[in-house]
Amino acid sequence: MISKDSVAHVAGLAKLQFSETELEKYTSQLSEILDMVEQLESVPTQDVPVTTQSIHLENVMRADVAKPGEPVADLLKNVPTKKGTLIQVPAIIDKEED
Repeated sequence: MISKDSVAHVAGLAKLQFSETELEKYTSQLSEILDMVEQLESVPTQDVPVTTQSIHLENVMRADVAKPGEPVADLLKNVPTKKGTLIQVPAIIDKEED
């Protein structure tokens, strides 16, 4: 059983202020929670395997396999202007002269 003074102390550490009614309510609720934890401590868990994941996960992504790329000429055939194997675009930022 947790005391009302302990709940008030922890509330003060957390910079919380409670009325007397709220302190009694939270003391009762915390006592119930601690009683449940005590009940769980009595459950035998020695032979229970460790559960790291609650559901079985499997990779749904395709395998990452390298394939040859498209020929550069095919990639550039719809480009309006090009310079060698580069696509030319209009200048966005002009160089300013000092």
